[in-house]
Amino acid sequence: MNASLLLPPSSPTSTSTSSLSYPYPLHHPPPPSPFKFSKSSTTFILNYTNPTSHTAPITAPEPLDHKLLTLLQQRKTEEAWIAYTQCTHLPNPTCLSRLVSQLSYHNTLPSLTRAQSILTRLRNERQLHRLDANSLGLLAVAAAKAGHTLYAASVVKSMLRSGYLPHVKAWSAVVSRLASSGDSVEALGLFRAVTRRLRKITDPDVAADSRPDTGAFNAVLNACANSGDGKMFLQLFDEMPQFGVVPDALSYNIVMKLCCRKDRKDLLVFVLERILEQNVPLCMTTLHSLVAAYVDFGDLDTAEIIVQAMREKRRDLCRILRESNSEYIGGKNDSVFQKLLPNSMNQSGNGNGGGVYQPPLLPKPYTPNTRIYTTLMKGYMKSGRVSDTVRMLEAMRRQDDSASHPDHVSYTTVVSALVKAGFMDRARQVLAEMTRIGVSANRITYNILLKGYCKQLQIDKARELLREMAEDAEIQPDVVSYNILIDGCILVDDSAGALSFFNEMRAREIAPTKISYTTLMKAFALSGQPKLAHRVFDEMVNDPRVKVDLIAWNMLVEGYCRLGLLEEAKKLIEKLKENGFHPDVGTYGSFANGIALARKPGEALILWNEVKERWEAGRDRENSDSSVPPLKPDEGLLDTLADICVRAAFFRKALEIVACMEENGIPPNKTKFTRIYVEMHSRMFTSKHASRARQDRRVERKRAAEAFKFWLGLPNSYYGSEWRLEPIDGYGSGSDSDSV
Repeated sequence: MNASLLLPPSSPTSTSTSSLSYPYPLHHPPPPSPFKFSKSSTTFILNYTNPTSHTAPITAPEPLDHKLLTLLQQRKTEEAWIAYTQCTHLPNPTCLSRLVSQLSYHNTLPSLTRAQSILTRLRNERQLHRLDANSLGLLAVAAAKAGHTLYAASVVKSMLRSGYLPHVKAWSAVVSRLASSGDSVEALGLFRAVTRRLRKITDPDVAADSRPDTGAFNAVLNACANSGDGKMFLQLFDEMPQFGVVPDALSYNIVMKLCCRKDRKDLLVFVLERILEQNVPLCMTTLHSLVAAYVDFGDLDTAEIIVQAMREKRRDLCRILRESNSEYIGGKNDSVFQKLLPNSMNQSGNGNGGGVYQPPLLPKPYTPNTRIYTTLMKGYMKSGRVSDTVRMLEAMRRQDDSASHPDHVSYTTVVSALVKAGFMDRARQVLAEMTRIGVSANRITYNILLKGYCKQLQIDKARELLREMAEDAEIQPDVVSYNILIDGCILVDDSAGALSFFNEMRAREIAPTKISYTTLMKAFALSGQPKLAHRVFDEMVNDPRVKVDLIAWNMLVEGYCRLGLLEEAKKLIEKLKENGFHPDVGTYGSFANGIALARKPGEALILWNEVKERWEAGRDRENSDSSVPPLKPDEGLLDTLADICVRAAFFRKALEIVACMEENGIPPNKTKFTRIYVEMHSRMFTSKHASRARQDRRVERKRAAEAFKFWLGLPNSYYGSEWRLEPIDGYGSGSDSDSV
């Protein structure tokens, strides 16, 4: 590994050409590079040469450069940053590269922001070529660690476009972070961008430090496994020999993950056999992955068999797995896995070339460690086997080998299982035991307990636990802790308590998240205080650290609709649309409830027409050119709209809504609608003294009522087989008098 890439350089580094495409796009190409490649260094850096006059860099006065460089060499990054901000001219390339490197190496958000600001300045002055490869590589890694994965990928891609070859440790770290964040497409794209560039270089020495190693391939294989892309996984697996890379145990661990994504539990034993047959050094992570895979499949029996075999120090684990899963082995054909695991084809039965196949043995006995035990415990917890979870903890404590003793994760798993089952007192006893034996609980442990108390509406105990957490355990609560408490106050209808926790969180200088704001808005909305919810919303809009989303808008709409304040809700929905959002089922559902509360059925007809238009657009996506996304209404929305229409005698619209419900597999509540009809409309058309003209105007509405009665199963005039309403001669298919 190249240490100079991972640590701030201890001596002035050379400079290199670079440009960034995101989020700082160049509007003009950089000037010709005054640098040349060097093969002498273990990192791919560029040696400075005399530039031509028209590309000569603008340098700061020598005293300022010397002062800045001295501060950087003394690792006084903060003072160096202050000195840089006071420079009226650009420092020399060495100072700039070192400053970006050291800021990136700090791995904090403020330092990363500062490093990016340097790039902004260089972009504006068309001097991005002043930064060297090491500084850009460190910046990419720092951005990836901070969660700015797309920005990190853009840094690597811009290096490629500028002629640089980023070190494999830098670009593979970005690929790994992209895969972990779920952006498999971007991870694969970055991997392909680097390897395409490498294939064009004929001199192997030039590309030596950038060529993908096993770690780089494992990162992109993990991305394919996460997305379940077996074909691309196989293609990349086959490319490994082209770069002189050999799969290691981690590579096959990722194959196990792919088996899980593809629902191929039968192939797990063949992955283990393949590792042993290829003489890949086996490690505990592989056995842990095997146990975790069976736990993910919900096959706790096989997971227990593996752990027990390891406890007995048996080496014939492959044979044991074959016997315990004999009904699954060799059950499916898949070309991808046939090539990845050829042993699954010629050794799936008991015979191999006429002889009896003997599964390979483990190279030595392996004893289960804490991680394996804890993984099995998590399986027990997820399946609700609380007693087994506790017994596993007790068994781990009795182990002679300290590597098998429970750690804070093991104890937290037991705490979580007890909290999930509602045994808060026992969960607190486990926490006390952790303190007694010196196993430190962490913030996650306390947050689980806080959530348990809030779920049981014991807010006072949650508040006391928060105090113990901060004062006794000296573990500072985070934003998750306070979000749990704010949500707990909602459960007991304590909006004042929710606001108190929110203010306490900010007093501790803990930045609220979107969840913090929307949860507090929910507290005010549910307590009938929409104006206070609106104030929280306005504060959220003005907070640059968060971005308002549709959930926040919906919570605000909900607050006004719960009081039947339709005009305010309608204005919000219009603003929502003006800000680039589209109402979803939650928006419409809240508004429908508001209509019912305000008793304005005419609004329901307008709402249903909008919902129906988006629903029909979703059914006919190929022929729809609307920019508004389609909508699939849920049971709550449709039932509320149908209820409003039936009560208002809008039977034609009610029939449309129940037809939509049935088409979406939602059974309408006929019992409820029958009761409403009998109570409100059974004598609707019984008058015999109305004028002829008035009777004629009633015909279409009566037809809709008769159709609806047929759908309900009530006695009706003439519908005998089909409840859907069709127009008759002389009458259009327009609204009942249900029109507004």
